[in-house]
Formats: sequence, C-alpha cells, structure tokens
Amino acid sequence: MPTTPEPKLITGNANKPLSQAIARRMSMHRGVNVGLVDARVERFNDQEVFVEVYENVRGEDMFIIQSTSNPANDNLMELLIMSDALRRSSAKRITAVIPYFGYARQDRRSKARTPISAKLVANMLVGAGIERILTMDLHATQIQGFFDIPVDNLYAAPVFALDIKSQFKDTIDDVMIVSPDVGGVARARELAKRIEAPLSIVDKRREKAGEIAEMTVIGDVSGKKCVIVDDICDTAGTLCKAAQVLMDNGASEVHAYITHGVLSGPAVERITKSVMKSLVITDTIQPTPEIKAAPNIRIIPTAQIFAQAILNIWNGTSVSSLFETETLEPIYEGQFGS
Repeated sequence: MPTTPEPKLITGNANKPLSQAIARRMSMHRGVNVGLVDARVERFNDQEVFVEVYENVRGEDMFIIQSTSNPANDNLMELLIMSDALRRSSAKRITAVIPYFGYARQDRRSKARTPISAKLVANMLVGAGIERILTMDLHATQIQGFFDIPVDNLYAAPVFALDIKSQFKDTIDDVMIVSPDVGGVARARELAKRIEAPLSIVDKRREKAGEIAEMTVIGDVSGKKCVIVDDICDTAGTLCKAAQVLMDNGASEVHAYITHGVLSGPAVERITKSVMKSLVITDTIQPTPEIKAAPNIRIIPTAQIFAQAILNIWNGTSVSSLFETETLEPIYEGQFGS
C-alpha cells in the first residue's frame, strides 16, 4: 500500500505539454488535484543545467517526466540532475518517466571501436538515483536488460489498433500492415494480430550507410490500404521511399503509424510532398509548429496511458494490463469516435 497521499510529478523542459496533460489526467482519475511539483530547471550562462525544487519531497514517491529527445544531451542532463536533486532531498523513490528514450538506437556495437551508448545511459540513470524506468516502445526491447532496476516498456500498438479500427471501420478488410524492414516484423505482426489484418514487409538493402540501394515488397499489396508501422521516424527518407514502392506495387493508399516522431531536418517537407495519405505519430516527443501545421500528419495523445501507468506503479498494480485493448478502450473513451 502507498505510504504517501498522492504520487508527485516533476517535469523537465523536454515536453511540458505532455507532463501537464498527464497531471490533468491523473487529477481526473484521483478526484483531487495532482499538480506538477514547483521547481525550476534552467541554464546558467555557460549552459550548465541547474535545478531547484521549491516543495518538500521528503519521503515522497516521485515521478520525473522527461523525454530524452532533441536536444538529447541537454534533456538527458536535466533528467540526471533532477534525480540527483530529489535524491539529496530525501525522496522515498524516484521513477523516471521517459516517453521517448534517446540513445536507444545505439544498443549494440555495429562495427569495431564503437560504443554501446544505450548501456552507458542506463548506467548514468541508475547512478543518478533513479530506481524505476517507465518508457514507451523502446527501439530494442533488450535494452531493458541493460538496467538492474525495473523497466516498464509500454506499447503504442494497442492505441494504434483502436485508432485504425476507428479510421478504417468501413474498409478494415482492405487494410494491410507493413513493416518497413525485416527488423520491425515483430512490431508490425503484433499490430496486425490486434486488428486481424494481413502482414507485408518492405525489404531494403543498403550499399552504404544512409543510402538505400533497393527496396522489395514481400507480399501482395495490390488494392490494399497499406499501413506502415515503426517505432521511430527521423529524417523520413526511408519511410517516404517505402510508401512510394508500395504505391508502385499496386497499393490503393499508404498510411503510416510511428510511435516517436523525431522528424528532424527535411522530414516534415518530405512527408508533406510524399504519396502518404497520412502519418500518425504520438506526442512522446513535443511536436514542433511545423509538424502541427502539416496537413497529412496527425498526433495521438499518450497522456492517458502514461497517467494510468504511473498510478498503477504507485498503487503497486499491474502495468502489463495496459497492453490489452480492453483495458485501454475506457481510458481512451471518446478519443477515436464510435
């Protein structure tokens, strides 16, 4: 049983709108105000990060909400220093809620004399006093093994399934789920299973890093409404090319559901000009004004699932229950229409 009256939330600067939305959602659940702890997280003139917590947190169950997205290093340092400030203020337990876990793509040595940066980040988080991690769609699920503390990895697939069933409710039989590469097949298969749709794969071969030599579609996509599923979209080059290849192979429409919309560099312009009818992302990374203004990009909120996960952790109840569509439907009631 929890020993504190309410869970306490604190946020860095990475994605304040999501943090505020989580706090509002938790307030609705609890029937009392669950606000963000009053603190300042700012920079000195030389860009050193400074944190000051204005409220008493002694003996409290603290949840730091901070994506380690662009600028990744600044946001990571904010998270580490906030944890240190809370630990030195005698917080009972510190949980890092990291909607987008940066450095996750560096999860192995891809060639000689390269780092495993995801493991280094894991060591830093634990060293800063963090006792539990809550995140969403880790790029590689084995990163959970880099930690010797509990890691709860939420999935966007159940939320995407609800949205797809709503958006394509009259033509769901024409939907085909597509993995943009062989490595993402497990993720795509999971979503395909949830909506009882067939699965296709785009096999890409690279001549050298950053250049795709050719793409081959495995499976018959003729006349299908193809939905590409992936965890991260960065510059969108591969995604847009995959969409074009699917259309060239007879797809009637191409849509994409991506958990983390990094969307750096020319990504938004590429997506706007591409053959994709829509790109659906979540708000694990705070969307820029350009992303919000893009006519074919839509954003699904994650505050509902994170708020419930935080409450479950605080209460000591199951987080894995949130992997089920039946659990999420009432949480997202009204979000995706009838």
